[in-house]
Amino acid sequence: MGSATEPPPLETTITAEHAKSVISRNDSPDIPFEQSINPYRGCGHGCVYCYARPAHSYVNLSPGLDFETKLFYKKNATQLLREELNRSSYVCRAITLGANTDPYQPIERDLKVTRSILEVLQEFRHPVSIITKSHLIERDIDILAAMARDYLAAVHVSVTTLDAGLKRILEPRAPAAAARLHAIRSLNAAGVPVGALVAPVIPAINDHEIEHILAAVAQAGARTAGYVMLRLPYEVKDLFREWLAEHHPLRAAHVMSLVNDLRGGRDNDPNFGSRMRGTGPLAEVVRRRFEVACRRLNLNTLRRMPLDTQRFRPLTPSAPQLDLGF
Repeated sequence: MGSATEPPPLETTITAEHAKSVISRNDSPDIPFEQSINPYRGCGHGCVYCYARPAHSYVNLSPGLDFETKLFYKKNATQLLREELNRSSYVCRAITLGANTDPYQPIERDLKVTRSILEVLQEFRHPVSIITKSHLIERDIDILAAMARDYLAAVHVSVTTLDAGLKRILEPRAPAAAARLHAIRSLNAAGVPVGALVAPVIPAINDHEIEHILAAVAQAGARTAGYVMLRLPYEVKDLFREWLAEHHPLRAAHVMSLVNDLRGGRDNDPNFGSRMRGTGPLAEVVRRRFEVACRRLNLNTLRRMPLDTQRFRPLTPSAPQLDLGF
């Protein structure tokens, strides 16, 4: 697999965006949230499989290296969020952070856009769910623990592999598995409901790790777990094929054959329901393995209280908030 040493950082440009709105609405029946906020466009983690990569074409940039090195942040996110939450027509539904790019990618350490959003949500008593693969979330445990006491916060940490060498080439600038497991432990110890995602499951690459990953996250304190099968929309399929040719040339044809079997003979299946889990014999085997392992490890067995939307309180608009000055 090669060295586990982290690759050097890439030269990155960071651009402020003045968004027109900050809350995105979702009506996809196979996605378990109705509202989301994406503080960033592009992601410095550099995960080759990221399904959000094609979105960079909206700003005339490539889904490849540009997605990893030309990053954008919503400079007016907190101002817009306050305005939207204060509208008389607003209906409180839990907001998800991390539906596209990771809200705790490396530039969040300095920009703190995600933290500023959490501060507003806490002030409004608005429920939030977070998806991340970064231990940087531990920085914000002070906010998340306080919100969790009122059933206003939950976190899902993505763990793709326990193999440091595979992580280095698959998710080159994302935190190591040990750091993610530490984040699960810290969140659980602070009383924040925390689950794990095995995502994506890639046949003949990391699918053999499913039970090992589930055992590790359960030991760390995760109480729920889910998985997503590899998705290859638009240009991602070409990037993934290039990755296979470079890192697994002798296995590339076999991997893509298995992916095609999961996707009805295609590289990608965009249909609701099947796009997350795949179809066919291999998809059924993965489903059964996952369910058996979760039962053995007592994952997904306890019913958790849903995030509370009844505590939400609109606030009288205060003095204008200062933009982030980066």
